[in-house]
Amino acid sequence: MRSGLKLILITLPIIALGVGVLAFIIATGTPPERIALTERSTPVRVIIAQTQAVAPRQVGFGLVRPSRTYEAIAQVGGTVEYVNPSLQKGAILPKGADLLRISPTDFNLAIAQADANIRAAEAKLSELAVSEANQIAALEIEKEALALRAADLDRTETLFQNGTISQAALDAARTAHLAQRQKVQSLVSALALLPTQLAVQTEQIAVYRATLDTAKLNLARTELNLPFDARVASVAVEEGQFLRSGQTAAVFDGINAGEIEAQVPIAGLRMLLRSSLGTDQGIVLDPATMTDVLHHLGLSAKVHLRLGDEVISWPAKVDRISDTVDVKSGTLGVIVRVDTAYTGVEPGNRPPLTKGMFVEVSLQGEPMDGIWVPRSALREGRLLVADANDRLQSIEVETTLVQDGMALISGDVTAGTRVLVSQPSSIVDGMLLTVTEDTALMAQLAAEGRAE
Repeated sequence: MRSGLKLILITLPIIALGVGVLAFIIATGTPPERIALTERSTPVRVIIAQTQAVAPRQVGFGLVRPSRTYEAIAQVGGTVEYVNPSLQKGAILPKGADLLRISPTDFNLAIAQADANIRAAEAKLSELAVSEANQIAALEIEKEALALRAADLDRTETLFQNGTISQAALDAARTAHLAQRQKVQSLVSALALLPTQLAVQTEQIAVYRATLDTAKLNLARTELNLPFDARVASVAVEEGQFLRSGQTAAVFDGINAGEIEAQVPIAGLRMLLRSSLGTDQGIVLDPATMTDVLHHLGLSAKVHLRLGDEVISWPAKVDRISDTVDVKSGTLGVIVRVDTAYTGVEPGNRPPLTKGMFVEVSLQGEPMDGIWVPRSALREGRLLVADANDRLQSIEVETTLVQDGMALISGDVTAGTRVLVSQPSSIVDGMLLTVTEDTALMAQLAAEGRAE
């Protein structure tokens, strides 16, 4: 009973009082401020699309080699009596420099012997000419004698028929006539052989003269000269050494021009050629066709040598395509030529482009116009942009060129379009965006896309 009494007399009045106070406060208090429901925006980074002239480029690496080499090979054998004191590895010699000289003694003797043979053969030829004249004169005399013998034989036969002389006298006359005929025939035969003997002797003189020319040529070959400005690569001869015919005395590298066979990915080279040709047609990847195409594209090239933080560059020209593909790396050699390999050399600052240097070769085609964006901004051929109301739109674009993580595009994107370079977590066309311009990326794109 006491508990019920407490509930009635104490607890219920207190509850009633609290409810009354709460009702008074609600009735007389200021209502709470209501916040209107608004759309949430997604923060994104954008760049302002600009039309740029972008030059397609490909980079390859290779070793420098001289465009011309010369092997000083002995064409005759003999003892070396002189060697140029400057003929040492690494030395640079001018065009026409005397390299070495072989002793000319043996060759001078060969010339003297050939001269003597020619004089003897010419004397023999003169002797045959005189002999021919003598035999012609003798033949005329013998023919006259033969005529006399024939007349004497006729008289003898007439006398024999008349019974005046004996058979023995007739036989003696016939014998004398035959003997004279034999002399005439011998002279005729000898004269018939003389033209052949004269021709043989003339040819023998020609042989001796050829021998003389060979001896003189060999004498000239005893001296070796440098055909162009070059650096000595190796030396294998000393003064007093016997140099065999065909032996290499020294090897030289030309300094007027250098070559680099830069290894370039086939896909990248194909893209470079296609962009320069301005066609979507396939390109045959055989070296002969590609070399011919290269000569008509106007591709430019530069060679870069990195020395720590410093980069030294040389202008180059694309010369030809290598004949083989590297099966390990899948690259194709593009051979570029540098005509200023030794031009502007500054000791300590700018070295010459010498054999064996490992260099970078950049190939560049004609500039192409388009919008230059990061490749990561593309999604399956579409580009996300922010419209004038900061709403998300997806635009279909066409990729013209891709290089170095960037893409050159064309389509419904114009200069001034705000292109998203950060990807929102969810993509809904028309969603509200909070746009922030990425000025650093815009500057980077302008620098990377600028045509050299």
